[in-house]
Amino acid sequence: MAGAAVLGRLTWLAAEVIGTIAETPRVRTLRLGADGWAGHRAGQHVDVRLTAEDGYQAQRSYSIASAPGDGLEITVERLEDGEVSPYLVDEVREGDRFEVRGPIGGYFVWDGSDPAPLLLVGGGSGVVPLAAMIRHRAAAGSDAPTRLLYSSRTLDEVVYRVELDELADRADGFELFVTLTRSQPEGWAGYARRIDAELLEEVAWPAAEAPQVFVCGSTRFVDAAADGLVALGYEPQRIKTERFGATGS
Repeated sequence: MAGAAVLGRLTWLAAEVIGTIAETPRVRTLRLGADGWAGHRAGQHVDVRLTAEDGYQAQRSYSIASAPGDGLEITVERLEDGEVSPYLVDEVREGDRFEVRGPIGGYFVWDGSDPAPLLLVGGGSGVVPLAAMIRHRAAAGSDAPTRLLYSSRTLDEVVYRVELDELADRADGFELFVTLTRSQPEGWAGYARRIDAELLEEVAWPAAEAPQVFVCGSTRFVDAAADGLVALGYEPQRIKTERFGATGS
């Protein structure tokens, strides 16, 4: 299985789209077949490169959504001013091909053999690498206590909603907490505010239990969540963060 990758040692691989899933109106998962793919760890990402007929190239990075050993999937959110994501979300069809390079990253990763409590905090499409960890946990039969606190603007924008609900319903130590910041459906029983120190205190384990923490989302989201956890006594070195922004379009 691949570990931390050094970009200089990676080569571009031809990847073919072998399946697609519409996750939300703005988010799509692409299942890729890539000859020479060496596997990945939960939390890593890949570079995607598109080449136009005139030779123009555009490159972006996307988190790997699939569990290790379960092929290669990326989940892409369409950004209206993006150069790459509108094509991947709206236009790509099965059989289309582009290039991928990876896996990349050895810091923001989780291995299913770790029994420590696992706290995952995600905002919007920042849930993608966290979902890879949750899927890895299920596939590996891990019993590590795991909590996902997921912030979304609306219920319709919750990525992997059905799957996450089903995994939580197993009652095997994985707990799901969702907060909807823009609007909530009638009868909504979850949270309805932005993630702050008070909400983190309600969901997170006490710092003394020393859980591993992974936070992924926009820079503002990640900073707020990480600062809130530090205020609760979490050691900064146990909080691993990954940020995305307009460059991930």
